[in-house]
Amino acid sequence: MSDSRRTDAVLLLVALVWGSSYLSAQTATSALPVLAVLFARYALSALVCLGLVAAGRGTELKRGRGLRPWTREEVRAGLPLGVTQAAVLVVETYGVAHTTAANAGLIISLTIVLTPLLDRAGHPGGLPPAFYAAAGVCVLAVGLLMSGNGFHAPRLGDLLMLGAALIRAVHVALVGRLTAGRPIRPLHLTTLQTVIGTALFLPAAAPDLPALVRADTGTWTQLLYLALFCSVFAFLAQTWAVQRTSASRASLLLGTEPIWAAAIGIALGGEHLTPLTALGATLMVTGTYWGQSVERAHRAGAALPARPAFEDRPVQGRKGGLGAQPPGTGWDG
Repeated sequence: MSDSRRTDAVLLLVALVWGSSYLSAQTATSALPVLAVLFARYALSALVCLGLVAAGRGTELKRGRGLRPWTREEVRAGLPLGVTQAAVLVVETYGVAHTTAANAGLIISLTIVLTPLLDRAGHPGGLPPAFYAAAGVCVLAVGLLMSGNGFHAPRLGDLLMLGAALIRAVHVALVGRLTAGRPIRPLHLTTLQTVIGTALFLPAAAPDLPALVRADTGTWTQLLYLALFCSVFAFLAQTWAVQRTSASRASLLLGTEPIWAAAIGIALGGEHLTPLTALGATLMVTGTYWGQSVERAHRAGAALPARPAFEDRPVQGRKGGLGAQPPGTGWDG
């Protein structure tokens, strides 16, 4: 297998793992309270991340490099991002517990079109009209997904997933603003976020710790999967792969997450797509991909230098573009 195909395969695996996280979270929350599930996911992830940081620090010390475990820039970014990441998972996990895994994965993909809107806030100029048309398609898709077997009042879980998509978009935009141009190590930033999340959820989950300890093997399997695969593995694999491909290609492959979420929910979760929800799923995938491509082209065009009016020869732009922020950026699934 060539390097490019290996990288593509890793990115598709990350999208698959993140897509499966909704069914795993739904299964875990059917056996345990949501806050206990979140605490276990964060605590297990934090233990693994701290172990990886310690191993890396030991290697650096052997090489005679006395780097600090966390830099000031990492702490400044990690504290607010740890809080916003925890907020994303609280709303998302409660949402998954009250809707289908397929709907959860599809509605959360609204992050792809919401993030550029927030990221452009305060910047001169706006996004092309085509982007807002794509966003309109996504809004229509959400309405169809919420309709289920017929038009009715929105379900609580679907509304929570809408809120989760908005909060995740805020989180992703904040990641860009707090980390751009700063020497921040992804593993150290992720570790700090997991430690903060563990500390935040511990007091609320404390009454449910006995139930967590007594959970059966199946529930613990889901918790370990959420922590080790959907969080730690997916983040590290994403970082490894994105460094070996373009941001545009990474966004395209990671953008298949809602497709995997719907497929796994139907195949393994016994869920069913009605004609209305099937149409909504199709429109959601179409709208998010369309909006992503429009935003990416807009960024690439904005990065090209202006051509002087008196110059007849073509001007070469910078190779490539800024690309879109890959969906799911962060440690969550």
